[in-house]
Amino acid sequence: MTSYPQSRTTAFFGWHVVAATFVLAVFGWGVGFYGPPIYLQMVVQRTGWSVALVSAAVTLHFLVGAVVVANLPRLYRLAGVTTAGAVLLAIGVVGWSIASRPWNLFAAAVLSGAGWVAMGAAAVNAIIALWFVQRRPAALSMAYNGASVGGVVFSPLWVMLIAASGFAQAAVIVGISMVLVVGALSVVAFSKSPDALGQYPDGVGPQGGESAPLSAAPTVRASLWRDRRFLTLAVGMAAGLFAQIGLLAHLFSIMVPVFGPQAAGLLMGGATVAAIVGRTALGWLMPASADRRLIASASYGVQILGSLLLLATDAGSPAGAVIGILLFGLGIGNATSLPPLIAQVEFAKSDVSRVVPVIVAISQATYAFAPALFGIARTISDPVLFIMAAAVQCLAVVAFLAGRQRRP
Repeated sequence: MTSYPQSRTTAFFGWHVVAATFVLAVFGWGVGFYGPPIYLQMVVQRTGWSVALVSAAVTLHFLVGAVVVANLPRLYRLAGVTTAGAVLLAIGVVGWSIASRPWNLFAAAVLSGAGWVAMGAAAVNAIIALWFVQRRPAALSMAYNGASVGGVVFSPLWVMLIAASGFAQAAVIVGISMVLVVGALSVVAFSKSPDALGQYPDGVGPQGGESAPLSAAPTVRASLWRDRRFLTLAVGMAAGLFAQIGLLAHLFSIMVPVFGPQAAGLLMGGATVAAIVGRTALGWLMPASADRRLIASASYGVQILGSLLLLATDAGSPAGAVIGILLFGLGIGNATSLPPLIAQVEFAKSDVSRVVPVIVAISQATYAFAPALFGIARTISDPVLFIMAAAVQCLAVVAFLAGRQRRP
């Protein structure tokens, strides 16, 4: 491997990449993750199709994404993957807005699902991993916060644009803006590498010691599916996200009778703010030598307390509901950012690029069904949702703890 001298006058470019990746995540999650629930409502309203039919298209959107993200390392060998993802997502969203037959809708879901994962969790991790090793937790937390900001910004923005100009025109406006911004970021930031700029990961030269690998784990030459670390990490991430997305999909409508639509919307925004606080605090305060599986388990433990508090109050106590939602919100961001950080210390560097896309794909394929399954549970009663969320997150904690390695 060729080494380049570290310039004393050139600022470390990695933090510029973090800022660019933050913006990428804002668009990726704002359009590809938080958008589909809004698209569902708009399509049903415009066409009169059943909620079940359009919901199936939303599920297809996430399932296609799961297939693509599992192959993301191979795709990233090609130039322009991030920009191509933005283009596919933009075309897909426009397709959602103009679909006149069910097959049009499902074709649009295939395009949007394939496109958004090139701007999602695995893509963010791949971009940041190139530039950071020791300071990767802080860098990832800052970049992943773009996902939460994407929900805060795009959820009301979609509603406002659609009300002002209609779904089709709103999709065109957002799509063109996204492609232009992501294309510019690809040229300015994502096309660069530390070697090309004569820099080192973390901005520290080879003698600085900070860019040494955190893990001395041997390379995984056998199948990942026989590796206990991988299996427990995949189950933990999938179970945690399944519980989160299933509960969040229904939480707003459960809170409306207690707080009213406007206050309930603010409360959901408060959960997103709590997610940013929780992710940022862990990213900057977590020691490099910390047991990251224990930290992930503690994060889910806080969410379990939130779920149980919501169960105890049955959403009948406004103060209890607020505290419960904020506790649940503290762990929302960590469910996405902690598993890649666990993979960083448990697998050799050559394996991390395989492990992270696969666990993200498994999680996405799993949580695609969460809103529907939680909806079935809700037909029994609303408290069943809180019991279900707490139980599934307990499974996530068990999985993380089961995969812990003996430390010397």
